[in-house]
Amino acid sequence: MRAAVIGGGAAGMLAAYAAARQGARVTVFEKNEKLGKKLFITGKGRCNLTNDCETEDFFANIPGNGKFLYSALYSFTNRQMVALLEENGCPTKVERGGRVFPASDKSSDVIRTLERILARHHVRICLHTPVEAVWAEDGAVLGVVAGGKRQPFDAVILTAGGASYPRTGSTGDGYRMAQELGHMVTPLHPSLVPMTIREQEVCRRLTGLSLKNVRVTFLEKGKEKFSELGEMLFTHFGVSGPLILSASAHVKDYGFADAKICIDLKPGLSPQQLDARILRDFSAAQNKQLHNALMGLFPHKLVDEVIAMAGLAPGQAVHDITREERARLAETTKAFPLTVQGLRGMEEAIITRGGVSVREVNPSTMESRRIAGLFFAGEVLDLDAYTGGFNLQIAFSTGYLAGESCVLGRQKA
Repeated sequence: MRAAVIGGGAAGMLAAYAAARQGARVTVFEKNEKLGKKLFITGKGRCNLTNDCETEDFFANIPGNGKFLYSALYSFTNRQMVALLEENGCPTKVERGGRVFPASDKSSDVIRTLERILARHHVRICLHTPVEAVWAEDGAVLGVVAGGKRQPFDAVILTAGGASYPRTGSTGDGYRMAQELGHMVTPLHPSLVPMTIREQEVCRRLTGLSLKNVRVTFLEKGKEKFSELGEMLFTHFGVSGPLILSASAHVKDYGFADAKICIDLKPGLSPQQLDARILRDFSAAQNKQLHNALMGLFPHKLVDEVIAMAGLAPGQAVHDITREERARLAETTKAFPLTVQGLRGMEEAIITRGGVSVREVNPSTMESRRIAGLFFAGEVLDLDAYTGGFNLQIAFSTGYLAGESCVLGRQKA
């Protein structure tokens, strides 16, 4: 049995491994000069390869189409992925939030380990070899078209990635091939991506400021869509960092008619506790200006921005601040408001939201419901999750299930 895998990323490598260990003769077609090019840059080069949470908890981290992944995530779990790497010479470690990394902090070690596994299973790797199309007739796969030539295969697994980070080769080829075969591709948007902010002057003045232990709440048309504690970063165009990337996964209205984020700068304090804290600071600085009195409450860069957002002046004397003005200061501290203008582009997105409609794919096998012998896995599917290793595990699990199914399904038939 001959299987072709289009794309040598995370999903493609696991698909090739799973198919080969079931006895298939597998060929991986990769248009780049090496396998795992996007995998190489994930986690800032450290490769947050999965998450150590219980399998059931994965679904809470998948905002859409999570039910589709039950078979995949239970067929090849996060623990199995870690075991596969460790048994083949790549030890791992668990960090905050259950994030799993190679012990070396080098994504190249993960890729090299997977390459060794493929070599041991005699998987043929064709680098610098883009696939132009999937060859199919009468509702069934016959092979692929590469280098202008038709090459026959019994099954084809499409793992060509999404449209994010196009410099890694993810240029949407998989979507085109799927559409040519009659599959519906849902609208594509960047996800897990920084946000642009209308108050750009504020962000420019705060560029480089990293806030830890804050709560970011994202609202659309006044309705709360996301709220979590963690870290964020101000940039010259807006905001970024883990909380902002996660918030971007909750965008529904891409027109951004009424979208904003509110930053609780002191989430550990209730409004009453915050007011008491401000009063203590004022009492200790009765004859000073407001700017100086708040130096112990906020990072220095942020002091004047909070004061301005509250409608006050940095030079106001502390003893002249009214109760109403103090209340405005506390309100701004608990909800520092910024207007969301949009998202940064695909070139900065960690993943793509949208893709091949999961309604047209069998979740138990990853096989197309339209074309027999065609399987999908990874980011080409309309599946996305939050940061923390969840997206890579989706790629590994769907890839493994597709690879296994393309062989076992044929054997049963």
